[in-house]
Parts: sequence; C-alpha cells; structure tokens
Amino acid sequence: MKGRFITIEGPEGCGKSTQSEILVNYLKGLGREVILTREPGGTRVGEEIRALVLSAKYEEMEPLTELLLMAASRAQHVLEKIRPAVEAGTVVVCSRFTDATIAYQGYARGFDRALLKTMNDIATGGVKPDLTLVIDIDVTTGLRRAFGVEKAEAKSGEGDRLEKEDIGFHERVRKGYLDLAQAEPGRVKVIDGSGTIEQVSAAIQRTVAAVLK
Repeated sequence: MKGRFITIEGPEGCGKSTQSEILVNYLKGLGREVILTREPGGTRVGEEIRALVLSAKYEEMEPLTELLLMAASRAQHVLEKIRPAVEAGTVVVCSRFTDATIAYQGYARGFDRALLKTMNDIATGGVKPDLTLVIDIDVTTGLRRAFGVEKAEAKSGEGDRLEKEDIGFHERVRKGYLDLAQAEPGRVKVIDGSGTIEQVSAAIQRTVAAVLK
C-alpha cells in the first residue's frame, strides 16, 4: 500500500495538535499504518532545535538564525523519519512543514519567498506533502485559544517566542497560508477552524478520504 504524507498547518491556536491526533486515530481505524510527527522537531536532534527556537528566553534570536535552525531541523526530519516512513508505505501526519516557513519566515518575517523555496527544496530533498490541510481561524480567536483566555482581546506578549509576536505578525501568517491555498488548490485545502472540534475533524476526514481513494 502506498505511503502518504499529510501536513496540518494554520495560525496559532487553530487546533493543529488536537486535529492531528484525531486524524491519526481515524486513519488507524481505516487499517493504515500511521505515524504522527511535528516541526520543528520530530527527531532527537529536531526536538533539541525546537526547544531552542521556541524558547521565550532567547528574545535576541535573529530571524535569519531562526530560519536556518528551522531548515536544519527539517533536513534531519526528512532524512531520518519522513522519507523512510513514506517509502515503507506508512501514512505520515505532520504538524507544520515547508508551508510554515513560507507563512512565518516569508510573509511574517519578510524573507524573500523564492529564497525560502530554494531552502525548503534543499532541506527536504524534494519531499513534498501529498495533502496539506490549513485550519483557518480568525487570529484573535486563535490567540485566545492558544492562551486559554476569554477576553475581549487576545493577549500578546505571552507564550513561546513565536506566540509572543504582535497581532500584525499573526495576521501576516494567516494571509500567507490563505495565499498558498489559492496558489496550490490541488494540494492545499482550507478547513474552517471556527466550528467545534467534531465539526473540524469531520471536514478533515472527508478531505483526507478523497485523497486516499
């Protein structure tokens, strides 16, 4: 049976982690061999890089340093885990991948997107997702969820190093994802993340089922 590579993306607080776990259980119920992983991270080396990149104590980290660390984590991830699993017939579900670099480092940080595409190609060795699910959500709502608060305005300046960025940063991230979906409608599918967990997971499962046919 052919392996598949499915990535889940979206702004902060969109529910990626929860929906990734639900999707894995759904796929296992279909009798598929599945692994769940994430970026940055996914390997022993990658998880060390994740802790470094997301730590709020490294406020002085330059955007270029952040970008290169993300690429390093991805290279290790693809070589050690993603490519071997897909080639063995496994379905790989990954929370964030190359599209996150375009959205976060490209749209939000301002790096040249052609450069980022080249970096992604080098880091992945050409490995691309078969399907990318962008869980779209209003930025203020997402940040409220991320911080677990019910306030008229979402908090900013709290959380990990990326969550601490201002609202404008997160708005640019969201725009990046929506633009990617418009540019690659065959691969990137937008899922409305404003509903209940059950509504979102049902939409994801319908989309994934169509791809696995």
